[in-house]
Amino acid sequence: MTDFDWNDYPNFTEAEFVCKCGCGRADMDQDFMGRLQAMRSSVSFPFVITSGFRCPDHNDKVSGSGRTGAHTTGKAADIQVWGESAHNVLKQAMTLFTGVGVAQKGASHSRFIHVDSISPGQEKPRPTVWSY
Repeated sequence: MTDFDWNDYPNFTEAEFVCKCGCGRADMDQDFMGRLQAMRSSVSFPFVITSGFRCPDHNDKVSGSGRTGAHTTGKAADIQVWGESAHNVLKQAMTLFTGVGVAQKGASHSRFIHVDSISPGQEKPRPTVWSY
């Protein structure tokens, strides 16, 4: 990644996006992070990122999207959110992202909205919305 600077995204830290396997990678895409920052600024409340970057090995273990899924290219994040906040995130996500996944069942701490910015023709048709 060229000239990636976490200071360009004042509401986020690299630590929030590090792969959960322990490899230490947080190879996020600049365009994706710009969109995420724009959404965060628009909704005016903090986000808890439950999944950011995933190395291909980790993604194989936790997802069916394969070794080149949106998380493995740094173009996706899962945001822990529910209720009115989820509605606000969803409204903004529909204008900023090409993929939006909604998981709003069960305990509030397990609810999230997935956002990604993969291009049409990559992986799956875009734009699209799905539920978990």
